[in-house]
Amino acid sequence: MKTLRTSLVAAALAAAPLVAVANPCTDAGNNAKADQALGLARALKFTEAEGAAGAVLGACATHPVAVAALGQSIVGQKRYDDAVLRMTTAIAAKPDLSYAYLWRGYAYYYKKQPDKMVGDFETFLKLAPTAPEAAAVKQLLASLRR
Repeated sequence: MKTLRTSLVAAALAAAPLVAVANPCTDAGNNAKADQALGLARALKFTEAEGAAGAVLGACATHPVAVAALGQSIVGQKRYDDAVLRMTTAIAAKPDLSYAYLWRGYAYYYKKQPDKMVGDFETFLKLAPTAPEAAAVKQLLASLRR
């Protein structure tokens, strides 16, 4: 009985195809789509950027470039409550997503909630002190402290 069971298991394993499971968060195609989404957001094509970022986030909910593109797109469309919700969801899934804090901070800025904005901007600076946006964020925070 034991040899029959062993033979059946061995036959099943031999028949099963060896499939490499790709990680959608590091997939080259998703990385390219996320870069495209960010480029669209920076070109102020927010609706297109949101769609492209959403496609990537459907495969990898914490893709950092797609989160940045989505945040910029939603804030750019002045949908501040949606930005807060979507960036909060991203942060809950992966607390070190620096750009989620940046765009949620901007949403709070436009919602006139400076206490929450300051917290998010400070977290952004801790996570990404050399990011291209860091100087502008530091300047904005300094202007509040005067």
